[in-house]
Amino acid sequence: MATADVRQYTGDGDGHEPVPASPRYCEQIPPRVRELPADLTPGRARAILSVGSKWINGTVLRYAFFGRGLLAVPEEQRAVVRQAFADWKALGIGLDFKELDDLAESEIRIGFSDDGSWSYVGRDVLTIPSNEPTMNFGWDLTRGDGPATARHEIGHTLGLQHEHQNPFAGIVWNEEAVYASLGQPPNNWPRETTFHNILRKLDRTAVAGSNWDPDSIMEYPFEAGLIKEPAAHRNGVNPPGTLSAADKQWALKWYPAQGPAAPPVLQPFQSVPLNLKPAEQRDFTLTPSASRTYKVGTFGTADTLLVLFESTPDGPKYLAGDDDSGTDRNAEITVRLRKGRTYIARLRLYWAGASGSTAIMHW
Repeated sequence: MATADVRQYTGDGDGHEPVPASPRYCEQIPPRVRELPADLTPGRARAILSVGSKWINGTVLRYAFFGRGLLAVPEEQRAVVRQAFADWKALGIGLDFKELDDLAESEIRIGFSDDGSWSYVGRDVLTIPSNEPTMNFGWDLTRGDGPATARHEIGHTLGLQHEHQNPFAGIVWNEEAVYASLGQPPNNWPRETTFHNILRKLDRTAVAGSNWDPDSIMEYPFEAGLIKEPAAHRNGVNPPGTLSAADKQWALKWYPAQGPAAPPVLQPFQSVPLNLKPAEQRDFTLTPSASRTYKVGTFGTADTLLVLFESTPDGPKYLAGDDDSGTDRNAEITVRLRKGRTYIARLRLYWAGASGSTAIMHW
């Protein structure tokens, strides 16, 4: 769930101009297909797929702009993107965003070339080489609904997909009209691109939401005549370009605000049992008494994502992570920790396993 998208046309910029005959759309990069064992139960597979693209809450996502070459981002465009990050952060979510100058040290790398607007989805950005963009803007963000475009692409990076492809939306398309509309300027999409970005339904097992939110930041504007059902949208869809109520609810569900208190200390060689619901997370502080190699791991039959950060003045710095979802092993991190420094272990549950519980320990 999330709000409007990538229209470019001249208007007063308040997000409520009429939908143009030919809006420009972003192209969503296909999410990485997570290969799961064929013998997984449907409930376990669904839990893994719905959580798999999301970040560990409390992560500081660092972003940088390309400053040279064809991908160089003009300063006036950078300001729009910075404000879009601020709009998401203003919801009170537990993620934080930090701009860096170093592309190689950034999870999110932003370019400005003429191959359209797009972003990789969620943690897929971690699979992209550090010299390549994970997000691109292909038109002027300072005009019309440019700010909505920036919010939309950041929504993809947070793990959101296109709202109109929600399999529970009940949208019946006038398919040939859709192909004809998107096949002409300014998009000029071939039929396979239009199918992927518009007509294709998302896998039901990978969708965390339910009802269609036509006001979402992840919703495209559509001209009249493209939608047959629901009847209320036969005259088109015109999302406002801001974060909708459902967008806000989704963001705070997955990334709830972090409390001011430090997480409890995880003592060495002391197993801490946990009873979590799917997508719930627990954080722990580690304060090593000696500089040496440590292990941090889980126990039990649950599927989990375990990530370790070092606490720094600039915020948590990622050190290592392990994802044991869909396997018969436990998550385990081996890393050298230093005396006098503070570390944070974050554990998010996919599936509780047969016992309904798991445990964490470091040694």
